[in-house]
Amino acid sequence: MSELLRIAIKDLEAFVARAYVAVGISAAEAKNIAELQVRADLIGADGHGVFRLPQYVRRIKGQAVNLKPDIRVEREAPGMALVNGDNGMGHLVMRFATEKAIEKAKTVGVAWVGVQNSNHAGPASLYASMPMAHDMIGLYLAVGNANHLPPWGGIDMLLSTNPIAVAVPAGQEPPIVLDMATTVAAYGKVKTKAQRGEMMPEGWMMDRQGQPLFDPKKSNEGFLLPIGGYKGYGLSMIIGLLAGTLNGAANGRNVVDFNVDDTTPTNTGHVIVAINVAMFQPVAEFKQSVDAFVRDIRNSQRLPGVEAIRLPGEGSHARLEESLRLGAPLSAPLLKSLNDLAAELKIPALS
Repeated sequence: MSELLRIAIKDLEAFVARAYVAVGISAAEAKNIAELQVRADLIGADGHGVFRLPQYVRRIKGQAVNLKPDIRVEREAPGMALVNGDNGMGHLVMRFATEKAIEKAKTVGVAWVGVQNSNHAGPASLYASMPMAHDMIGLYLAVGNANHLPPWGGIDMLLSTNPIAVAVPAGQEPPIVLDMATTVAAYGKVKTKAQRGEMMPEGWMMDRQGQPLFDPKKSNEGFLLPIGGYKGYGLSMIIGLLAGTLNGAANGRNVVDFNVDDTTPTNTGHVIVAINVAMFQPVAEFKQSVDAFVRDIRNSQRLPGVEAIRLPGEGSHARLEESLRLGAPLSAPLLKSLNDLAAELKIPALS
């Protein structure tokens, strides 16, 4: 694996913001996007963090993204809203939608906010985690920005990685944060493997003859495998219907592969749900119960040779604490990619 370099978080955020300003995004919005994008790297979701910056810039230059969007509520009721992102940067659209869900959940208890006309917004856990600051549970669904999954038993690419994330606040223990694609690996992990010159493990991808695919640079010769076989395929379908079709967003054949297309709007669909814990029981009691449940899981009997039983989000929490202490992690190939972009945009390079 490529050696990880460390850079001060504020320096990396400032670099990302300068890149966006250089291609026409306002300073305030560039700062907001940069903070969210860098946080993805801090929690270990590096396939959805600053690794994506050159790709986002290409799409901005290709006029596939609206730099001055009118992000707005299209339809609304007490417990729901449909947000039109007006083809704005996904991070800005999803921050708007999540804030709307939190605001509504304070009054009605549970709020479902769907999103249309958005773009790739980074890792799912970014938005599922936001309601936790308000003692709420967050649930996030999205249609992925490229189809790399066929129907079970087929080879036509009609489905995406369609992620789901759920974030549950705890008391003294770290929160429970499940963030997963409906495929064994997200495609961003395939791309980072390719950049680092690493091979994929068996079980990530298969070629069109049904043989394991190991070289990430040949990923276009095959497809990702769903989690749990046909169950993952079914889950991907349902998430696509809820986050895409229900919102009037792209799903199935209408999904635009933003990895190869720098000029076409993607009409990405998302869902964010905020659940106000206080509407169900006192928050302190709930968090105590979550803590007790976490400890029961962690301290349960282990199989021989198993060092520890881990919980969803535990690794990300540890990586965040490490990143806050040591700085944002970047691989050498990624640093080179970012500095190549800096030269192209005529902004100061990272060191």
